[in-house]
Amino acid sequence: MRNRWLRVLLPAVVVLVWLIGAAVGGPTFGRLEEVSSNDQASFLPASAESTEAGELQRRFSDSDAIPAVIVAESDTAIDPRDLGPFEELAATLGDVEGLEPPAEGAPAVAGPIPSEDGMAVQYIAFVSSDAELTDVVGGLRTVLDDELPDNVTGYVTGPAGLTNDLVAAFGGIDGILLAVALGAVFVILLAVYRSIVLPFLVLLTSVFALATSILLIFGLAKLDVIQLSGQSQGILSILVIGAATDYALLLVARYREALVGNETRWDAMRVAYRSSVEPIVASGATVILGLLCLLFSDLNSNRSLGPIAAIGIAFSLAAALTLLPALLLLLGRAAFWPLRPRYNPELVSVAAPHHGRHAAPTGAGAATGLERLTGLWRRVALLVARRPRVLWIASLLILVAGTLGLTQLQASGVPQSAVILTPSNAVDGQEALGRHFDAGSGSPVYVVAPEADQQAALDVVTAQEGISDATLTADPAGTVLVEEGRVLISGTLGYQADSEQAEGVVRDLRTALDDASPDALVGGVTAVAIDTNDTALADLVKIIPIVLAVILVVLILLLRSVLAPVLLVASVALSYATALGVSALVFNNVFGFEGADASVPLFGFVFLVALGVDYNIFLMTRVREESLRIGTRPGILRGLGVTGGVITSAGVVLAATFAALGVIPILFLAQIAFIVAFGVLLDTVLVRSLLIPALAYDIGPKIWWPSALGKVPSPR
Repeated sequence: MRNRWLRVLLPAVVVLVWLIGAAVGGPTFGRLEEVSSNDQASFLPASAESTEAGELQRRFSDSDAIPAVIVAESDTAIDPRDLGPFEELAATLGDVEGLEPPAEGAPAVAGPIPSEDGMAVQYIAFVSSDAELTDVVGGLRTVLDDELPDNVTGYVTGPAGLTNDLVAAFGGIDGILLAVALGAVFVILLAVYRSIVLPFLVLLTSVFALATSILLIFGLAKLDVIQLSGQSQGILSILVIGAATDYALLLVARYREALVGNETRWDAMRVAYRSSVEPIVASGATVILGLLCLLFSDLNSNRSLGPIAAIGIAFSLAAALTLLPALLLLLGRAAFWPLRPRYNPELVSVAAPHHGRHAAPTGAGAATGLERLTGLWRRVALLVARRPRVLWIASLLILVAGTLGLTQLQASGVPQSAVILTPSNAVDGQEALGRHFDAGSGSPVYVVAPEADQQAALDVVTAQEGISDATLTADPAGTVLVEEGRVLISGTLGYQADSEQAEGVVRDLRTALDDASPDALVGGVTAVAIDTNDTALADLVKIIPIVLAVILVVLILLLRSVLAPVLLVASVALSYATALGVSALVFNNVFGFEGADASVPLFGFVFLVALGVDYNIFLMTRVREESLRIGTRPGILRGLGVTGGVITSAGVVLAATFAALGVIPILFLAQIAFIVAFGVLLDTVLVRSLLIPALAYDIGPKIWWPSALGKVPSPR
């Protein structure tokens, strides 16, 4: 009786603990914006030139105000004698709460500044760093809508306007993203399980893991241990839901299989847990270690995403191995209603796992490993057995062909105005600004130079092609300001500050200043973008080998082999290159994207390689288990046959969850969504289903080299 109560009480306590964690963590979602930042400048390391320049630049002003560029574009020419209403508009705009003067005695809104073609006027407003940016930009746009005549269109752009619209685009990251992801997963699970109850149990496991992980992440962000951004927040949600669902699919599949061969739910769970815990833990550990490799990144955004995502995976792993088993134990066979698995030990006699030393295959039943298997995956396994070499060579050629698209990849960064994929007043304002003014107005290039070099540095900035004018920062009396022996030069770009042309100007300026003033530092929006892209590209070269090495070590320990892990790592790396190549072609020729963020290849690599190797882990751990019992080649076929359905389902679920990122109208997330979703499907359908099984079957027992299992004979 005591054991009976314990068997009920223990799962109930586990569920209660997770319920409390989720109940506390769930409401914390709404507070993440308190500790989240989407400021690109804050992502750079302190050693970056633009970071150092920005720190010095702030010493020349007591204000941390964010500039907003306001453009009023007219359908007809504006007579300079008719600027009276526009001067009154400047005063009205200045009344918007949250603006502050950039210096003592200066107005909060500078302007109007008429364009040379007479078709527009420009204002510069300064938004206080203490104000709510959304409220201030919204207030400015409301004034423009109310005060401007019908033939004049108003825009609020510049750093403040673009940041506001970027934050607004991230606005659906909690509600819409989660709803779409969970809805897609629920539909897939209904089709996979053909059960009403199980999809809810699996989704509950995912949601509880996410809600509980938020508690730790919020606390670390509050203490400034990690830096949370909108993109890392969205990726966290998708990773946790996808990973927890994948682990749940594997455990549920083994539990359903065990219920057929074991009469009680506890015995069935013991068998299922023992056979699935190793691949699940190995899979989770691989993803966690792969993500933690991002700590080697020099970009704060990348470095912070590593532990944030790793925490999410750890909670996914914990929920799949504690909460889900507890729920399944409480419900037993009823969890599978209406298709409850019936106890029939005769059906599993062939599949019973062997836990002894390496056993050579015996008897007729060991000839193929496909006894009592039916359906699609039996046919796939038979195809592998009949034409292994043809299959793996054909699969390899398909993957190599896809990598050719890498020559079309444009991952050197995109203008900030191209980051937002939905209509944006700020993006439209940037275009209007470029039509009538120096497009870099409101986002100048800053040069911090030693006082002794001020004239030489000013001459270089003034002479630089692409900069329309340059001035030394001075006080209201006209005296040049000097801070710690340095002066500040502001230069107006003739191109949009986030454009490729502007980046070329700043790179040329840095080169020119190396001779005239070697200690001069160049900062500003354009310089930040350059340093971000350069750092991201350097991270890619540095982190890829580290991730591959870490995953290889995990696989060697798991499979007790060297050859098999090397082939698995090579296959997922090739699969990644193919996914990136195909994605480049789609981005350029189907979606018409201007390019890709420089961090996209790195994030795509970490997610695809770390997550893609999961399916090979699920497959090869089962193949090894079966090989110990019936030999390598029959074990490969049986492992493929019995895992095909669950692994394919897991791949479809993960692809669907990442595809859900596409509902957030941010270029970076849309590109990551496509790369990972396509890559996961490619890995699931081609690499894990055909390439790896066919190659392993062709190699035979030597696939386990140098372990003793590779010396056990296997029937052909």
